[in-house]
Amino acid sequence: MFRAAHAHPERPSEPIDHHDLVLQPRDVTFDWGTTPLHWLPGEPFATHTFDVLHLMLPELERWFVRTFEQALPLITDDRLREDVRGFIGQEAMHAEAHQEVLEHLLTKGLDPAPYTLQSEWIFRRVLGDRPELTPAATHAHLLQRLALIAAFEHFTAYMGHWILSNGHLDQAGADPAMLDLFRWHGAEEVEHRSVAFDLLVHLDPRYRRRVVGMLVTAPVLTRLWIRGVRFLMSADPELDDRVKVRFRDYLTAARKDLLPPPGAFARSVLRYFRPGYHPTQEGSTQQAVAYLAASPAARAAAQ
Repeated sequence: MFRAAHAHPERPSEPIDHHDLVLQPRDVTFDWGTTPLHWLPGEPFATHTFDVLHLMLPELERWFVRTFEQALPLITDDRLREDVRGFIGQEAMHAEAHQEVLEHLLTKGLDPAPYTLQSEWIFRRVLGDRPELTPAATHAHLLQRLALIAAFEHFTAYMGHWILSNGHLDQAGADPAMLDLFRWHGAEEVEHRSVAFDLLVHLDPRYRRRVVGMLVTAPVLTRLWIRGVRFLMSADPELDDRVKVRFRDYLTAARKDLLPPPGAFARSVLRYFRPGYHPTQEGSTQQAVAYLAASPAARAAAQ
């Protein structure tokens, strides 16, 4: 039985230089045996808003891995190359952890396949390899995908910092194992938050490339998330299939601090457009490393 980890883990006494970190995947062990479908009690909307990540992330993060593996031979900076390898290992582990939750949803009577099959099509076909392209077009396609990933990683860093700093989820009675999954994942997102950005700038330092990446990613991600919430609410066997998904449901959950406030989310996007922006301005490396040392799932795997 997992216990809820404190939302504000003690930070190491010695400050951590983000650039001194050695990124590495961590083994984790989660037990979903006692996790209910609505792991935030009495909050199906907030539960399923989080659960969209389970639907998207396995295929999305496998796409990250494939794209970064293609970029590896182009990297001329040794430290960045090692960071990219660490990023690849962590993202592969994230994909497997969220895949396990999809199997858990099935045991609760919710079949995620209608949505996950669409995710597979998007990240394997629409955004996947294009063997018919010329070498120059293939390189441009790679840079476009890296710009999208850098933008997406901005969102995961923001979300990671938010969930690490949020104690209201514990107070609301969130299932400890699910909360640990999101905090472990969020902590690693904060830990490696600059890798995708640094890789993009290494291969294409143009400000325009970064801006276009966010201008595409933000609305597409928003649309996919809304569709995911609607799908989960309609497929939930414990809810009336006539339930409506409304924006005010999000605002209600945000006022309870169960979801990130929309205004703060929007301001985080605007920060990305600053010419001098760097992802290390998001979140706290010390806070992330402290949680990773305390994560029940990581401790269980180490035993």
